[in-house]
Amino acid sequence: MTDQLDSLARQVRRDLDRIAYATKPWSPPCHRDGERVLDVAVIGGGQSGLATTFALWRLGLSNVRIFERESPGGAGPWVTYARMITLRTPKHVTGPDLGIPSLTPQSWFEARYGAEKWRALDKIGKEDWQAYLDWFRDTLDLPVTHEHALDSVAWEDGLLRLGFATADGKRTSVLARRMVLATGIDGGGRWFVPPFIEAAIPKARYAHTHEAIDFEALKGRRIGVLGGGASAFDNAATALEAGVASVALCIRRETLPRINPYRWMENAGFLGSFHALPDLTRWRFMRRIFDLNQPPPQDTFWRCSVHPTFSFHGGTPWLDARMDGEEIVVATPQGEMRFDFLIIGTGFVIDLAARPETASFASAAALWTHRFAPPGGEESAVLSSYPYLGAHSQFLPRSALAPEAPLLAAIHNFTFSATMSMGLSGASISGMRFGVERLARGIANDLFVEDGEAHLENLLAYDTEELTSLDAPPGTVA
Repeated sequence: MTDQLDSLARQVRRDLDRIAYATKPWSPPCHRDGERVLDVAVIGGGQSGLATTFALWRLGLSNVRIFERESPGGAGPWVTYARMITLRTPKHVTGPDLGIPSLTPQSWFEARYGAEKWRALDKIGKEDWQAYLDWFRDTLDLPVTHEHALDSVAWEDGLLRLGFATADGKRTSVLARRMVLATGIDGGGRWFVPPFIEAAIPKARYAHTHEAIDFEALKGRRIGVLGGGASAFDNAATALEAGVASVALCIRRETLPRINPYRWMENAGFLGSFHALPDLTRWRFMRRIFDLNQPPPQDTFWRCSVHPTFSFHGGTPWLDARMDGEEIVVATPQGEMRFDFLIIGTGFVIDLAARPETASFASAAALWTHRFAPPGGEESAVLSSYPYLGAHSQFLPRSALAPEAPLLAAIHNFTFSATMSMGLSGASISGMRFGVERLARGIANDLFVEDGEAHLENLLAYDTEELTSLDAPPGTVA
């Protein structure tokens, strides 16, 4: 297996050598008071950060570094809090490879397991996806600096000053011309737990789906799950498989959605051009997509429903909660429900002020509510809370005259919170190829234009002769 993967890695490098035209570095080296200035700092070492860095390299921007807050092996959800068995996307969806056949998940999988196993495969396992990303990173030798958590962003004489807290308790900082936030599904806000649960239930008695949960310790317990998304079902299934006494999964809707709009969105027209639509059309697209929501994958639902101790409760929102001795009592329109532990699958809310990466400029960044007023009857508080981004996924100011405008223009949002403006792009395997390439080209364009005069001076000084002789070719007889 190792030999096949090593051979594939060599094939990737050969393929990249064959298409290396115009990928040499072209951005002038930059230093400030002896300190090196990065062209781009990428925040987040998961799939989006890795793919973005690869795309920038292919466009000749090699002065790029990735900063990841977790230790090696901890980036992304796949081997941390993701509790599905396989990815939710079809196996044929490509992403980080950016169109290089030898770098695709299929090529990696066949090198590891064989072509027959790929043909028989339904969806890629989450551990295999993480192993693929690790191989992708190592094959391309992408520069990831681990255990660096970004917690401050400032504008320093036309450059971004990025401050990091390190795992050993020290602080460090870098200067960068541009920054890409590739911090995942919750990168534009915070995970959400209903306030009435936080206020009344001890933290040891509930967990959000993104948190570490000791499922073995829950054996024989009654579990209440709030939420009908895939993560809620994944956690319910994991609890059932660990031997809990029962799981009751409750949702606000009367029944689960059946239609997955993501499958419709997986076409080159939408993935490549949604961001260019007028605001009203984008709004109506996203309003429909968010209204449909995503059902749990069929195999995820079956993973729960095969257990006789699993129950599904539609039309059962949780209205309140309290402790009654050692029992958790949840109030619903259908009456009270009693549990020993709660799992909260209520997703996240968009709130730039809640994250250290974005808190310093949150009050200046434009949201959809600042730039667009929907027609009567088409309002959505959720959609209005999303950042309103520019054509290259950069933040925009609420006011064109805001002093933070230059800083915001240098920060590109490649998290899930870019979805409202850019469609499927950041934190989405389905939209990665289109979103990553658009983002990288936008950054390259901005940097080249910014240095336009320097590039012109370089051309004016260019004096490498190609025609080196006006004589007859050597060996010619006069």
